[in-house]
Amino acid sequence: MGERGRLDSTEGFTLLEMLVALAVFSLAALALIRLQAVAVRTTADLDQRQMARIVARNQMVDLLTSPDMLAIGEEQGEAENGGRQWHWERKVARTGEEGVVRIDLRVTGAADASPVVLTFLREQPR
Repeated sequence: MGERGRLDSTEGFTLLEMLVALAVFSLAALALIRLQAVAVRTTADLDQRQMARIVARNQMVDLLTSPDMLAIGEEQGEAENGGRQWHWERKVARTGEEGVVRIDLRVTGAADASPVVLTFLREQPR
């Protein structure tokens, strides 16, 4: 308070200054909320891709340890892992080496997720 009980114009904040401060704070809060949403989405995508990699590696181990000869061509199927359904596609092709095949595995989970692709070689049993 100024002299004689009147408010001095240099004390406190004006309404305009308070509105500007509130607007700046609101913009910062919205930016943090958006950043958190991106982090959550990225974490979910990483979880999806990691589980798809595990499914692909499980399929690879099954194929590498199988005593059966693999048929040349394409095949697809479903696998359950982590409480989720996964779609896999397998393409077996000949290589230039006698008795060695190339296997391309493609595993997808959710429709919007990118697939995991795994390629490896296997010697065919005789």
